[in-house]
Amino acid sequence: MAAAPTLEELLRGCTRSALHLEMRDGYMRDDPLFLRWLSGRRDDPTDRSSWWSPWLQLIEETTARGVDVRRARIFSEPASEYIRFEHEITFRNIASGEQVRWLPRRQATDLALPGNDFWLIDGQHLLIHHFSGEGDFVEHEFNADPQTVSLCASAFEAVWARAVPHQDFRLS
Repeated sequence: MAAAPTLEELLRGCTRSALHLEMRDGYMRDDPLFLRWLSGRRDDPTDRSSWWSPWLQLIEETTARGVDVRRARIFSEPASEYIRFEHEITFRNIASGEQVRWLPRRQATDLALPGNDFWLIDGQHLLIHHFSGEGDFVEHEFNADPQTVSLCASAFEAVWARAVPHQDFRLS
C-alpha cells in the first residue's frame, strides 16, 4: 500500500484549489515563531527576507500557477494569545498569495462543521489534521471519500461566505 501524500506533494500537484479550515484557538505551544512573538519580537512586513520561508515559497509557487489558496479561521472571543499571534503574522500568508478570512465562533453556531482542521485539494482530496488536546500535532489522515469530501467542502464554503477578509478584520 502506497503512503498517503504529504501536504507539500498535494500542493505541488494541485491545479484548481487548496482550501484550509482552522478551528482551534491554539496550536503547538512550542512553535519557535510563537515563542519569539510571546517574547516581544515582531516581524517587519517590509523586510521580506527576514520572515520569508520555504512554506511561503511553496504557497507563492502554488498561487502563481493559478491555484485558489484560501484559509478560513474560526476562533473564540476574546481571542487567545495564539490567535492574536496568527492574526499579526497573517501578512505573510497574504504576501504569498493566500486569501485569509476570520469567523468568530459565535457566528458559526448554525454551521455543520467537521471535527478536525483540514486541507481540501482540488475538491477531491482531504488531508485531515489531528491535534492533541494541548494543540500539538499528532498526525495527518488522507481521505478521498466523496461523502467526507463533500461535507468538508460545504463546511468550508459556508464559513468562507460568512467570514471577514483579513484586510477588513480587526481583533477586539
